[in-house]
Amino acid sequence: MTMENAQSQGARPVVDAKQEVETAQARRGLMKWLWRNYLSKLAPLLIIASIFMMIEGSMMGLLSYMMKPMFDQIFIEGDTAAIYWVGSVIFGIFMLRAVSSVAQKTLLTRVGAKVVIAVQSDALGHLMRLDTQFHQRNPPGSLIERLNGDAGIAGNISAVILSGFGRDGIALVSLLAVVISIDWRWTIAAMIGVPLLVLPTVLAQAYVRRTSHRSRILAGRMTTRLDEIFHGIVPIKLNALERYQSNRFEALADARVSASTRAALGQALIPGLVDVMTGIGFFAVLLYGGSEIIAGTKTVGEFMAFFTAMALAFEPLRRVGSLWGHWQQATVSLGRLQELFETQPSLTRPETPAVIPSAVGDLTFRDVTLNYGDSPVLQGVSFTAKAGQTTALVGASGAGKTTIFNVLTRLAEYDGGSVLMGGVEITDLDPDALRSQFSMVTQDPSLFDETLRDNVLLGREDVSPEALNAALEAAQVNRFVPKLANGLDTPVGPRGSALSGGQRQRVAIARALLRDSPILLLDEATSALDAESEVAVQRAIDALAKGRTSLVIAHRLATVRNADKIVVMDAGRVVEEGTHETLVDAGGAYAHLHALQFSSGKAL
Repeated sequence: MTMENAQSQGARPVVDAKQEVETAQARRGLMKWLWRNYLSKLAPLLIIASIFMMIEGSMMGLLSYMMKPMFDQIFIEGDTAAIYWVGSVIFGIFMLRAVSSVAQKTLLTRVGAKVVIAVQSDALGHLMRLDTQFHQRNPPGSLIERLNGDAGIAGNISAVILSGFGRDGIALVSLLAVVISIDWRWTIAAMIGVPLLVLPTVLAQAYVRRTSHRSRILAGRMTTRLDEIFHGIVPIKLNALERYQSNRFEALADARVSASTRAALGQALIPGLVDVMTGIGFFAVLLYGGSEIIAGTKTVGEFMAFFTAMALAFEPLRRVGSLWGHWQQATVSLGRLQELFETQPSLTRPETPAVIPSAVGDLTFRDVTLNYGDSPVLQGVSFTAKAGQTTALVGASGAGKTTIFNVLTRLAEYDGGSVLMGGVEITDLDPDALRSQFSMVTQDPSLFDETLRDNVLLGREDVSPEALNAALEAAQVNRFVPKLANGLDTPVGPRGSALSGGQRQRVAIARALLRDSPILLLDEATSALDAESEVAVQRAIDALAKGRTSLVIAHRLATVRNADKIVVMDAGRVVEEGTHETLVDAGGAYAHLHALQFSSGKAL
């Protein structure tokens, strides 16, 4: 399978693959962004690390300079006294270099780790604040790769760059000072190959950025594929899709290997070019300087000091060259992170939020419209859910019932009309305060891979043991807790997989009881349960709904016969309202649904 075919599989990434990477000015802006938001907070550690880096780097220049007295005074002149002071100085150089190297590497590792954690935490918080439309457009795998891959590269590159420009930069400056002090003409000869580096280096950098961008996108698609495989393991097994899914993953993996290899090639080209330049420089110095030593105008010690400085400069020069390749790769991740942080939620927050009514009152929809792209979802919806009563929403799949819940909780923004809570427009309320008024129980409640207790409390620390036990009793969770290995401290597994459907529903109801919100949203909470579980869950729901304003999405009409009002929806419109009896007698859409459902014995 070709890479293009592999890329066509999997969900669309956040960043368009055709988008060009940033210009040099933009890349400087990325480093400023990294410094302003993260590195500046670690300034004390960076200052200390920089001091150690300068010490380590300058030792190379001092070591090369000591070659001159070692050769001229000890080896050629035979000065035995010089052995002790020259040897002591060289030993001190290596001791200082060892201590400073350990210190700066430890500090920079800490800086890099702190930056990674800070970027990941901020990115996660930002992602959770973005609206549901953003998460519908961007698959979880792509977002996970942003947190793990891009944030990791951003944090690690900060340490690499600081180490490169700090330690290796100082080393090169000190070594350059030594060679210039010995003979500036030799220095010019050594640099003769530098112009040859310019154009190939620029081309290599652009190549690294381009291939790294493709590699990051493919990494996100691979993570998305894994996420979908592990979450869909049951249908994969039932439909014998193991080979099919493996092939799809392998195609993406092959494409990423190809992109990563090309990126590595581009990175390796830059230090490789440095090798070529250094070889040319050494040859030129040997031609020019060797004749001067033979003529006696320069000493062996001077040449050895110069040669040693050039030899010691070779490795840091290669590292700095390689650093440019790493930096081009990092700009891709930094750019993706910066774009993520610049993405703003479409949800509007009022500058001066209205106060939540003390008595929530009626929930009123007035001519509400909502479109998803060009597709109308709600078309002039109007109805009122009376406070303290149960209002049921019925209709075929796709009628807009779940969208009503999303609009109420502002998971979706309506385009026209108004939605009122106790006479107050919900867009005038703070979204967090608005959502605190709702408790929701869905057909497939979300449980986390934590203990049963954690899934009920959801981080709350203000719940007394008595209140917790009362909620568990009312939700009939206590009926199955004694059967669990560790009671409330038993892990429920990924997405609550260690519990049955009925048990998960009762856990969700216990949550809602503890939340104690005045409005209850029920999205067909019993339709997927067996008869015994349905009876237990329905009793728990009855206890939960008592004294609350309840909106119920119902597919099985038998569950809403006793609702105070039934709102019948079709294609995003309200077509009927009334009680069960009046709607059946009216002979309209509800009566048709009722006759169809009870004649077939199936839910719609």
